[in-house]
Amino acid sequence: MAAMAVATGGGAIWPCAPAQAQEMEHDMGPGMPSALVPAVLSSAQVVRATLPNGLKVVIVPDRLAPVVTTEINYLVGSAEAPQGFPGTAHALEHMMFRGSKGLDKDQLAAIGTRLGGSYNADTTEDVTQYFYTAQAHDLPVLLKIEALRMNGLSLSEEDWSKERGAIEQEVSRDLSSPAYLYLSQLQEILFAGTPYAHDALGTRPSFDKTKAADLRAFYEKWYAPNNAVLVIVGDVNPVTALQLVQDTFGSIPRKTLPARSPVKPVPPPAKTLSLATDYPVGFATLAYPLPGSSAPDFAVADILSDVLGSQRGALYDLVPQGKALFAGFEFAPKKEAGFGLALAAFPKGGDATKAMNDLRGVMETIRRQGVPAELVEAAKRREIAQLQFAANSVSGLASIWSNALAFQGLDSPGDLVAAYQAVTPEAVNKLAARLLDPAHAVSAVLSPESSGQAVAGSGFGGAESFASAPDKPVKLPDWAEKALAQLEKPQPTPLPSVATLPNGLTLIVWPSHVSHTIQLSGQIRQAPSLQEPAGRDGVHDITEALFSYGTTTHDRLAFQKALDDIPAWEDAGGSFSLRVLTPDFEKGVALLAENELHPAFPEKDFTVVRMQTAQSQAGELASPGHLFNRAVKIAVLPPKDPALREATPQSILSVTHDDVMRYYQQVWRPDLTTIVVTGDITPEKARAVVEKAFGGWKAEGPKPVVDLPTVPLSHASRATVPDKSSVQDEVILAETLGLTPTHPEHFMLQLGNEVLGGGLFSSRLYRDLRVKTGYVYSVGSGFEWGRTRGLYTVTFGADPDKVGKARAAVLRDIKAMQAAPPTGEELSLAKASLLRSLPLGRASLDRIAAQYLHLAELGLPLDNADRGALAYYGASGADIQKAFRQWMRPDDLATVVKGPAPTL
Repeated sequence: MAAMAVATGGGAIWPCAPAQAQEMEHDMGPGMPSALVPAVLSSAQVVRATLPNGLKVVIVPDRLAPVVTTEINYLVGSAEAPQGFPGTAHALEHMMFRGSKGLDKDQLAAIGTRLGGSYNADTTEDVTQYFYTAQAHDLPVLLKIEALRMNGLSLSEEDWSKERGAIEQEVSRDLSSPAYLYLSQLQEILFAGTPYAHDALGTRPSFDKTKAADLRAFYEKWYAPNNAVLVIVGDVNPVTALQLVQDTFGSIPRKTLPARSPVKPVPPPAKTLSLATDYPVGFATLAYPLPGSSAPDFAVADILSDVLGSQRGALYDLVPQGKALFAGFEFAPKKEAGFGLALAAFPKGGDATKAMNDLRGVMETIRRQGVPAELVEAAKRREIAQLQFAANSVSGLASIWSNALAFQGLDSPGDLVAAYQAVTPEAVNKLAARLLDPAHAVSAVLSPESSGQAVAGSGFGGAESFASAPDKPVKLPDWAEKALAQLEKPQPTPLPSVATLPNGLTLIVWPSHVSHTIQLSGQIRQAPSLQEPAGRDGVHDITEALFSYGTTTHDRLAFQKALDDIPAWEDAGGSFSLRVLTPDFEKGVALLAENELHPAFPEKDFTVVRMQTAQSQAGELASPGHLFNRAVKIAVLPPKDPALREATPQSILSVTHDDVMRYYQQVWRPDLTTIVVTGDITPEKARAVVEKAFGGWKAEGPKPVVDLPTVPLSHASRATVPDKSSVQDEVILAETLGLTPTHPEHFMLQLGNEVLGGGLFSSRLYRDLRVKTGYVYSVGSGFEWGRTRGLYTVTFGADPDKVGKARAAVLRDIKAMQAAPPTGEELSLAKASLLRSLPLGRASLDRIAAQYLHLAELGLPLDNADRGALAYYGASGADIQKAFRQWMRPDDLATVVKGPAPTL
């Protein structure tokens, strides 16, 4: 339930229905959409309605998986917060999970867990969103939850006093982020004198003086059906779904909405900022006022930002010239205004002034001379083609529709096609000349600041007693009990097509015809810590970076142009990917194979990349984030373990071009490669295309060892990594495990962890560390599995004086799992959560591909999820207790803290 960062999009408000509307109106829209507009993004192919009470409804069928996403957008955010209370909208968003009339907070948490889905919310300056993704047949439950919250929120002072602690921890977390601090300062300068001058997060002082009555006043003003847009996407019948919406929301009365605060920012005078960060590299940045997402020239600004960020553009060219470690451009539109951010990275200790001058020079040349017309046309093609991928994710499609309706003021997302088509190079250059004006730019240098070395801790105190967990089940409302109480025996998921090519390459194909697009994901099993030659640590990073410098057929710019011309989205390296429209699959795969199998690795570029890699690593080794991760490794791994190897600037600079060539020839092998193809294709066609492009790739020599050795069980230790930019501590508790995912009891650990910390709002850790005490904003636990290793971690963020108390609560909860089986209610919730979540893992083509690649990496069967489902279904509480007693060692958990020294 985090407030979104400053750089999130805003949008125009969809006008409310007229007060005199008496009947529900809906239609399928006239005519057929343009061939450039996917059906799922067109008004012609969706069911939409305005209920008599003003609720806007859009229902978009998507048959990718038996899953549905509901996203309700309240057209209010922090811009309407009362003066002096900037976090009111954000606080109310939190309280929407604290119960309502007919659905208390415990019931809501239990229902959320039983649904097995994902649910959360976010608050922006203009819109507050609540989204659920669950199995399609649970749509009535999702809608009932939202209707009860729309019309009868509890908002008790007692609940707010508890939630205040958690939300203040969220504020501390964001105040510990240099990016947040920088962007909030930008927003204050660029939007001075408007409601956008403060972001949606809020402040601790404002929350301290906020009362539940203040939140209720905001709720009563703005939370109404005629100030909301409901988007439903998934495997549903639109007609029956619309009737269900009418039955569920129809009796909620509309309200007379207050006038909205105007947002009319004036471009500020130029200003310069300087900030210290915990980043491994520094950044020179230039921020410019740009149009908002509801502005008439939004599409022009969007295309301009694409051109400025293009790898064929002058800004990115700073990288191959050796003038920047990274360079790019980001566009952050809100409803009435936005900003663009040009940035160039420089090494720790590098010349920030030169980096800023180089950045200014590029941007000023663009402002005066414009951008190439060819790049404008390429950006237009890519933006329009990108829309074709919308149906490949159920929740992603809901987000696209919500953004178009609630933020951009469009009738449908497909309306953007015409807007992009109308953009001309002349319009782009005119906008650039007007807005990339140094007289109104906010320049900033973000300088990396060293952490200091990790220090061992002497211990944590702060143990605190808690009330015992409820020993009786939460009684669900009848409507939820009827829908969710029965747990059905899991049915097997259809398996993909699998083939092994003659050269040993594994090809997995999952056809899905929800869009006319095809996606390819691949990985080569590699272990740099085992495969990099002694004294040449860093050769892997250099090799990976050089893939973006073209092929033996096309140089860097020519190769990127070939991708733009299709258009295709491609990445090469140890992990590689391709996204392309169906007719261009063969062309795209040919280019991917050209890059993967015939990289140019130019010697002149090698010299630049090697120096950039060494410079980046020098900062990385001193950064708090790196030292934090390394401290965790040191805590759980034995000395001289291969995973503790790390490159230094010296080892990187010792790498030769020949080292790169040898490393590539030895490590890139087809018999260690898996490719997953998903989308609008048959297995036969996929194999023919992949075999044509990759079939000539041959493995030479014996297979290398890519499995890390097993490790002994770790023991308790404590370390603190200083981070001067943080006001909140980030904490990891970790230990190695004595089993791997091939052991059947790992399923029992997964199921038990759903009770302990994986079940989010209903888990023991969430209840004891957030709901009861407010020690943390978020807490989670989980397992990291490898072929030869297992790791268990608990992560949370807390103020320094709460770290010891939170840690004590974690240990108490783990030991409780060993002392007694989970309650019947906890076991039922955990089973429902895991079993009902299985279809959600197939609700996007990206997730399907990632799942199969992960199983291939672990050497597990592709039906592993089904095997797990059967194990969960038949498990008892005693099975979980046994697994936790045998494999979990709470007293051996290492504790690593990043941030201020915790109070002991």
